[in-house]
Amino acid sequence: MTKGATGSRKVSVDDWIDAGYALLAEAGIEALKLDRLCAHLGVTKGSFYWHFTDMAAYRAALVQAWAELRDRDRSGFGELSGLAPRDRLATMMAALRADRQRALERAMREWARTDPAVADSVRAADHKVVAAVRRAFQDAGFDRDEADMRANATFAAGIGFLHLSDAPSGARLAAQQERFLDVMLAL
Repeated sequence: MTKGATGSRKVSVDDWIDAGYALLAEAGIEALKLDRLCAHLGVTKGSFYWHFTDMAAYRAALVQAWAELRDRDRSGFGELSGLAPRDRLATMMAALRADRQRALERAMREWARTDPAVADSVRAADHKVVAAVRRAFQDAGFDRDEADMRANATFAAGIGFLHLSDAPSGARLAAQQERFLDVMLAL
């Protein structure tokens, strides 16, 4: 945010998106109210309407920006193919449980339960992750069907870890995930 000549705040679309993410992560979809967003940013409603026609357009921008963020975060998964399958899976799991994403990921999944556009975005991103996990299991020597079953189970467990963990990821969670990989990679 920058200060204008009159001392009023000038916020960008990115500032509004970041504010929405903060409120989503803190209190869920019910927190996405115009008054609350304005208070969070310390600006008036006019600033909101400078960037967005209405709340529906704002929410659509949030979904689009989140999809782009996830795509950027997950784009490196394809580049992991040079790693051993176990190292690749561990790296992907670490990325998916990163502290900066955990609360927002949970909030977006909750929102997806009631909004088809958000559900489509979540589903599309999930398919990319499952495909990368499946490839790692195939590279570990499992046939396509077995790799598919293990990829789906690993992904589901990862979502479970995400929802069961209220605290930042720590040594205990990391150890559990490492043990989980041992189990999933056993022949």
